[in-house]
Amino acid sequence: MTDPIRLLIVDDHPLVRDGLRLRLSALPQVEAVGEAGGATEAWSQMAALQPNLVLMDIGMKEVNGIELTAALLAHHPGLRVLMLSMYDNPEYVQRALQAGARGYVLKDAPAAEIVTALDTVAGGGTYLSPAVSHRLFRNETPRPVLTPREAEILGALGKGHSSKQIAKDLDLSVRTVETHRQAIKRKLGIEGQAELIKYAVEHTR
Repeated sequence: MTDPIRLLIVDDHPLVRDGLRLRLSALPQVEAVGEAGGATEAWSQMAALQPNLVLMDIGMKEVNGIELTAALLAHHPGLRVLMLSMYDNPEYVQRALQAGARGYVLKDAPAAEIVTALDTVAGGGTYLSPAVSHRLFRNETPRPVLTPREAEILGALGKGHSSKQIAKDLDLSVRTVETHRQAIKRKLGIEGQAELIKYAVEHTR
């Protein structure tokens, strides 16, 4: 991509968007043309601003970033999407790439790495954060693929969050979170809650 990067930032946290816009707008090759807090706003911004690259969060309340990526690319096949996530779950990475994302970088990555990822994706390449690449390609027993929401909840469990806290963070009911927990246990062949927490800690860090 020889033209300037016309960047749309999609993240449901205003402070994250502000920080990214300030940091990335200072780059000569990047024009941060807009930002969106969710799917509805992203669609509106796409039509109005015509970005050529989207920096996409995954864990949003309205529609998760993986689903939004697939939908946007179906309508804008020339668009390039770089996922920005706090989770390095292989399930997330695989589903993001299957949805058409060109890269996956972690939110706690150094600013220089995010810039490298943007340049790589804008240039037609694929970029995976080193930590993500290591977890994705290392030799381990394949695990059942969880849905994005299930993987998100598993990651939160691995951080020690309760169902009540997860429900609040994700704007879900506690009952819905518990339903997801049961589905996760069923897919992973796990019986008790203690075993689920142990698995989450071992596989989502």
